[in-house]
Amino acid sequence: MSTGTTPGPAIAANTAAADDERLRRWRLVLGGGEADGTGRALTGTDAAMDGALTALYGAKGQGERTGRERAAGLGASAPSVARWLGDIRTYFPRSVVQVMQRDAIDRLGLATLLLEPEMLAAVEADVHLVGTLLSLHKAMPETTRETARAVVRKVVDDLEKRLAARTRATLTGALDRSARISRPRHRDIDWDRTIRANLGNYLPDHRTVVPERLIGHGRASRAIRKEVVLCVDQSGSMAASVVHASVFGAVLASMRSIATRLVVFDTAVVDLTDRLDDPVDVLFGTQLGGGTDINRALAHCQSKITRPADTVVVLISDLYEGGIRDEMLKRVAAMKASGVQFIALLALSDEGAPAYDRDHAAALAALGAPAFACTPDLFPEIMAAALEQRPLPIPAV
Repeated sequence: MSTGTTPGPAIAANTAAADDERLRRWRLVLGGGEADGTGRALTGTDAAMDGALTALYGAKGQGERTGRERAAGLGASAPSVARWLGDIRTYFPRSVVQVMQRDAIDRLGLATLLLEPEMLAAVEADVHLVGTLLSLHKAMPETTRETARAVVRKVVDDLEKRLAARTRATLTGALDRSARISRPRHRDIDWDRTIRANLGNYLPDHRTVVPERLIGHGRASRAIRKEVVLCVDQSGSMAASVVHASVFGAVLASMRSIATRLVVFDTAVVDLTDRLDDPVDVLFGTQLGGGTDINRALAHCQSKITRPADTVVVLISDLYEGGIRDEMLKRVAAMKASGVQFIALLALSDEGAPAYDRDHAAALAALGAPAFACTPDLFPEIMAAALEQRPLPIPAV
């Protein structure tokens, strides 16, 4: 009788294959040489992948190695970088390529190579790359600017496809709800809400609801019902937020019932409202980097408010104020006292928890203006709540 203690050939083969794959992955992570302890050699595609990783993440001076030393570097020439960009797009998925590109710019100082058109044509475009291009665009030669605009356009178009329809639908619903009337004409009655509001008046014998309270839609109107001011910090750390804010600004500006104003600032203030029909023009009107003067920016926004009770001001900033702190807080308090809905977003991006000035955030919260980070997917819900003047759906920290 068999005891079942000896594994069959198929199980043994599967175990050996799993062990080999585990060693292969560790070898790619650790970078080779006797010190990695895997004893695993790489060939073919694995060797090419290892070469791409070595060029970026290899580290010099990590002790003696008898095997091949991993040393970071892509060389100074554009052709070598172009080949590397092609390699990583061949061997890694798009999400990984974007991370590696970002790390190459940060670790190896490749930002200046993005001033060359052939480099821009080779990269995988994303929000972070757009931020880098915007910080460089003043230094770009004329031959590169059109290529850079094409890269930025692609990213902006992708964001609009993902965000625009849902934003318009969400905010249109909020505007409709905020405009509902209690004595509607017959053609303006919202029958679904009217029936739900009168279910207590159901008459079983007649199998009907007596609508004692009518709820109606506000009649469609081209008149401006709400005003939104986006006040966006364009310091270098806010690059992704600037990109998303520009896209949302263009979407809001396309809605006839909302008058939208876009203001960007560092130590100076620039009103880009007249460019909102094209978010790419908005982005190339920004100048990432520099200091921050929130008080000056809010002063400009405050001067443009004509209907406080119908206005939402969205400050997008990490709150590291270089201006007059007390004046900034007084300005926020004055706007709220006049009826303005004031929202402070520490970031408008998918990058996770941002760095921010906690003292200023706490001071705003004490004024009834909590500061929090917001993802692009949540932003329509935040704006809908503000337009309806109901509590904001603040994400849990």
